[in-house]
Amino acid sequence: MAKRVGVDKWLFGTVFLLVLFGLVMVFSTSAVMAKETLGSPYAFVGRQALWALLGLACMTVLMQVDYRRYNSYGVVVTSVAITTVLLLGVFAMHGMNGAHRWIRVAGTTLQPSELAKPVIVLFLAYFLQTRIHAMDDVKGTILRAVLPSLVFIALILKEPDLGTALVCAGVTALMLYLAGAQVKYFVIAAAAASPLLYYMLFHVAFRRARMLAFINPDLDPRGAGFHILQSLIAVGTGGVFGRGLMEGVQKLFYLPEPHTDFIFATVCEELGLVGAIAIVALFVMLGYRGLRAAVLSTDPFARFLAFGITTAILIQAFFNMSVVLSLVPTKGITLPLISSGGTSVFITLASLGILLNITREID
Repeated sequence: MAKRVGVDKWLFGTVFLLVLFGLVMVFSTSAVMAKETLGSPYAFVGRQALWALLGLACMTVLMQVDYRRYNSYGVVVTSVAITTVLLLGVFAMHGMNGAHRWIRVAGTTLQPSELAKPVIVLFLAYFLQTRIHAMDDVKGTILRAVLPSLVFIALILKEPDLGTALVCAGVTALMLYLAGAQVKYFVIAAAAASPLLYYMLFHVAFRRARMLAFINPDLDPRGAGFHILQSLIAVGTGGVFGRGLMEGVQKLFYLPEPHTDFIFATVCEELGLVGAIAIVALFVMLGYRGLRAAVLSTDPFARFLAFGITTAILIQAFFNMSVVLSLVPTKGITLPLISSGGTSVFITLASLGILLNITREID
């Protein structure tokens, strides 16, 4: 198959538009809050812009690096080891809002769980490329494939961060399914995980409150139901064309985390249904071009890598939008490339740089 001269321009353009859209919305959602709390309306967007520029620079570099360089035992083992150490390192730091998710370095914070997602993809791509015809070997293939994921998920749950843990679990399951794992293994895994998931949802106080609020947020409108009610108000008042950029009301200390977890609610309020559809369309395009690269790749490693990178982004976007629309219970998870979060945007763009390099190999 002929080698592509350049990267997938549709994918590159889509990524650039998502980052640009994200910067605009981070400023819109955070300006008032940043002015009140930090003294400058540009505090959050300035930091996000810096990370976005670093991420775009990294993406540009990785676009030129042959993805086959990552198909190495040393690279994979080192990546898994570093990620494990960083996930353990968060527990040595002081917690923020009752959670241990960040490592503070030189005046900034890093979130190792963001790194866990692409490292899981890298490990599975490396491991499964030669195991496609041995997917019925439970001990030699299935259990060995899921071991790093289980370690990462356990550490992320301990932080606690159920949303990111579910993304990691979803990516792992989809990559195993792509490799040919039988459905019965997923049924067994789901049955085994159900008691733990039930305990975490209904026997951990703050999650139980979120579950009850999801079922009926009006039972506690000023407590557990506050987040989702304010989100639905923002979505509902946006109408078709929205109130206008910067004209949103719910972000003014009503909507919690308007620049991170609930940024999509402000998109709906300020830009309406049109803006929401535009965001969804961009993610659909990203998904289409990424999965297209996976389908057309003749190299199994590239196929798994492209599929994993793409699905990790799509799963996270789906969860975030679903929370905003009250389709799933509230959980702290950002909208990729849109929400404020330096580690998230940098790691996502770096991963997309690898995906863009893979697109050089297809017609």
